[in-house]
Amino acid sequence: MITIRDLSFAYSSEKVLDSITTTFEQGRVYGLLGANGVGKSTLFKLLCGLLTAKEGSIDIDGYSPADRKPGFLSKMFYIPEDFEGPAVSIKSYAAGISAFYPNYDEQQLRSLLNDFEIDINRKFTTLSLGQRKRAILCIALSMNTEYLLLDEPTNGLDIPSKLEFRKMVARTMDENRTIIISTHQVKDVENLLDHIMILDKRAVLLDKSVADIQDEYLFETGNAVPDDALFVEAGLGGCSSIRKNVNGEESRINIELLFNYINSKK
Repeated sequence: MITIRDLSFAYSSEKVLDSITTTFEQGRVYGLLGANGVGKSTLFKLLCGLLTAKEGSIDIDGYSPADRKPGFLSKMFYIPEDFEGPAVSIKSYAAGISAFYPNYDEQQLRSLLNDFEIDINRKFTTLSLGQRKRAILCIALSMNTEYLLLDEPTNGLDIPSKLEFRKMVARTMDENRTIIISTHQVKDVENLLDHIMILDKRAVLLDKSVADIQDEYLFETGNAVPDDALFVEAGLGGCSSIRKNVNGEESRINIELLFNYINSKK
């Protein structure tokens, strides 16, 4: 489990995270949401030990990420938004980094790449942006780490590839793995998420399971605005609204609407 207590971080004099406290539990897919500049990518780098905070603490299964111990590194795989890839083949790159990841499965990698119709012997430098993104996603999943951090994983993917991405994550997810997805493209991943965290520079604005959110709120779209609506947005298909779910009704969560509602209360 990842436990974060009173975590703060600043670049020079600009504070990005200010006394953040939260946890990420095993067996869940988290959606990490927030406006640009609130520190989502910074948080990922702190979790990997690529940055070190002077205030607060991070504990991941008894490890401090900043120590970068081999036992910790074998648990964690991070894909930044702007991954380019070296001038080697996918196969060679995966084999090279697999020394750090004892659960690497080359046959799984081949299977995942096959779903995306990518040859394992292709060099990253010969791949398009979308193909590079798909290739590193396949590599990450085939390393079978306990923690997988994905920063905007669907950027650069076409519609069929986004569907394959969702299938892959669902297929490789298990009770021992934690996946944290930071994204603005929430519709690409909303069917995958078990838990939603909305981050602001000075606070965690929301930290709840999808099930708890659906128990608390009712999401509706229609021509009329409910009298007891907590939040309303107008659209081409009518008005989308959130209201308290007082009767225990079922509704499909609208993450964009939820995000805008939570931020409106700051």
